[in-house]
Amino acid sequence: MNSDISILTAKIYSAVAPNKEQYARFEKFIEKKYGSDVSIEWVESKAFPGGFRMEVGSDIYDWSVGGRFRQLRDTLVKVPATNGNIIPLLKETISSWTPAALAEQVGEVKTVGDGIATVTGLGQATYGEILLFTDGVRGMVQDIRTDEIGCVLFNDDENVEQGSSVKRTGKTAGVPVGEAFLGRVVDSLGVPIDGLGEIEASGYMPIETPAPSIMDRQPVDTPLETGIFSIDSMFPIGRGQRELIIGDRQTGKTAIAVDAMINQNGKNCITIYVAIGQKNSSVVQIQQTLKKHGAMDHSIIVCASASEPAPLQYIAPYAGCAMAEYFMNKGKDVLIVYDDLSKHAVAYRALSLLLDRSPGREAYPGDVFYLHSRLLERAARLSDKIGGGSITALPIVETQAGDVSAYIPTNIISITDGQIFLESDLFFAGQRPAVNVGLSVSRVGGAAQTKAMKKATGTLRIDLAQYREMEVFTQFASDLDEQTRSQLEYGAGLMRMLRQKQYHPKSQHEQVITLVMALAHTMKGLDVDKVTPFIEGLIEEFETAHQDICTRIDSTGVLDDDLKQEIIDISAKYRTKWQ
Repeated sequence: MNSDISILTAKIYSAVAPNKEQYARFEKFIEKKYGSDVSIEWVESKAFPGGFRMEVGSDIYDWSVGGRFRQLRDTLVKVPATNGNIIPLLKETISSWTPAALAEQVGEVKTVGDGIATVTGLGQATYGEILLFTDGVRGMVQDIRTDEIGCVLFNDDENVEQGSSVKRTGKTAGVPVGEAFLGRVVDSLGVPIDGLGEIEASGYMPIETPAPSIMDRQPVDTPLETGIFSIDSMFPIGRGQRELIIGDRQTGKTAIAVDAMINQNGKNCITIYVAIGQKNSSVVQIQQTLKKHGAMDHSIIVCASASEPAPLQYIAPYAGCAMAEYFMNKGKDVLIVYDDLSKHAVAYRALSLLLDRSPGREAYPGDVFYLHSRLLERAARLSDKIGGGSITALPIVETQAGDVSAYIPTNIISITDGQIFLESDLFFAGQRPAVNVGLSVSRVGGAAQTKAMKKATGTLRIDLAQYREMEVFTQFASDLDEQTRSQLEYGAGLMRMLRQKQYHPKSQHEQVITLVMALAHTMKGLDVDKVTPFIEGLIEEFETAHQDICTRIDSTGVLDDDLKQEIIDISAKYRTKWQ
């Protein structure tokens, strides 16, 4: 037999040595739980005058006075809240309470630094479990090795030192949830940071949950209108869809997401904005914008700013998704914006490299695809049998010099149901939102449009594609035939029509009327600079003199041939005023 095999030792700390009867009870308890190959060793300790403390490997049984008081405290915390007299409940709880021999697993910090702690002695800890360090510092298990575990810290690691103790909690990371979070700004752990006081949570949900199964989903066929002309007409988004917003820095990605949030006013849709690695000033500005336009009442902002540690930036989108799932499970519709997943991947890369994981392409770890797929797959439209709620996800990704073939953009493009590509050249040319019609796509398509919008859109995408192609080939030509010149003027008018002021979402009747009018070539011969005032005047004409048409489009979502012809006739008549 190998003499190097270590025998498990049970150390008993107490002020007085146990007697024979107590030794027998210890042996019986240890043999039942750990087997017979355990030696018992008594250590005199004046720290436990009214009891004992037993350590078996990483398990600790605290039967001292302090340990039993902690058990009683934890039991009293679970006493249900009541509006009446709580004294009888407390008396009943105390009288029926019996101390139990509960094992606490305690480990030791081996190394700590850069928000990462290496811990030994917690061999039974599980991936994603929350550990409790000294001074209440919390961390999450992210790396499990043969003889140690790697843990990311959510709080400042100044108070965590080499050799300090670590305790298992048996809980996975989670956030508080509830209706009271609406209108508030919280951090990745659900703690309010807007200075408006505490939030009374209705429950607690894990940040990581499995995505709904195929049987629990239903097709995406209900529009989630963004109020943005170019998106609703050509790249519609449905409730339960995942549509990527992608483009270079400062091309209006966040503006599109915020406009979509504002457009949910009065549409019974909750919106959540998750800021990852953003400046605090930018988040404050978004909060003020939502408040100004009346959207903050149905919104939650989860902020993990650039000044926060990488672990908090890493869990931020999962925390926001957990809050969204709370409402989805209640049958409500939720729109969640992840701004942005590029910085999220960078934060995860930093954690992975600090945990000594092997770097791969662009130094990202091999599981970075799974990082985002398990997040975005949680967006869904649930079947009516389980409430019919939905989560619509708008992830944002930043590209470098328009390179959509980089690692993270290609990963997320393959996960999502389409992308809205914002082009720098269009943005700087004054085309805002700067949506590239050729590279943008919605894989749900017309299924997420009303019949009126689908019929009104017609050949818009083809006409714009022809215009862009023709514009490239004719930009150096000086002599153009009449047909080509007419086609260019028509396309330029359509491009100007798609320009839209920020924070001014358009209703369905505005978009349908404008599309029907424009595709009927009503604006032919109109100077490009006059397109915007012409459309604004036309919509005002409809809303004042033909309110019944606007109401009919908004309420039914149907555009028959007679109504379409009526819109064309009214538009043509109004066009004569601009001759």
